Amino acid sequence: MKITLTEFVTLDGVSQGPGSPEEDTSDGFARGGWLVPHMDGTFVQRASDWLDLAGGLLLGRRTYEAFARDWPKITDPADPFAERMNTLPKYVVTNTLTEGTWNPTIVLKGDPIHAVTELKARPGRELQIHGSARLGDSLLSAGLIDTLRLVVAPAVLRTGRRLLTGAGTPSGLRLLHHEATPNGLLLLEYEVTGQARQGEYEGVTAFT
Repeated sequence: MKITLTEFVTLDGVSQGPGSPEEDTSDGFARGGWLVPHMDGTFVQRASDWLDLAGGLLLGRRTYEAFARDWPKITDPADPFAERMNTLPKYVVTNTLTEGTWNPTIVLKGDPIHAVTELKARPGRELQIHGSARLGDSLLSAGLIDTLRLVVAPAVLRTGRRLLTGAGTPSGLRLLHHEATPNGLLLLEYEVTGQARQGEYEGVTAFT
């Protein structure tokens, strides 16, 4: 199975609390809800298209618990995501939970890299990480992420938890698709190509 990482980020790389001011206030973060003013029909359609590719959701414990609390409450049949989010298999990487409450859920215990490597080797459609930035960062560093999808909001917060800050192997990316929505969101889809390359510019520059 391919593993994809989908994240909402600000222009300065903050991924914390995109959906509401109360979504994630850890470490005193008070600037949540920064994605909502820019959501539009194009964004919703693309996010729905991405979710169509999923065979399961791969989540860290914190994101899993938040999703398990909120998504089952959305019962509107017109909601473009709720039915799929609630019925897709959920794989939660944790050593603190013994079972899930948001069925169908499978708990992956032990070393996260080993557990996800074994899961990735199975046949199937995409395993999608939504949120779970710490898990996504560690799996990207370990070479287990195949596709990175970013939704970049036109906002600079200057505070908050940032995406992809952990130590590890640098990752090279190849742009597969890019699109700007009417409300200013930038949708970027990258293939992970291995370790980031380095080079040296040998041309002549003249800045005066």
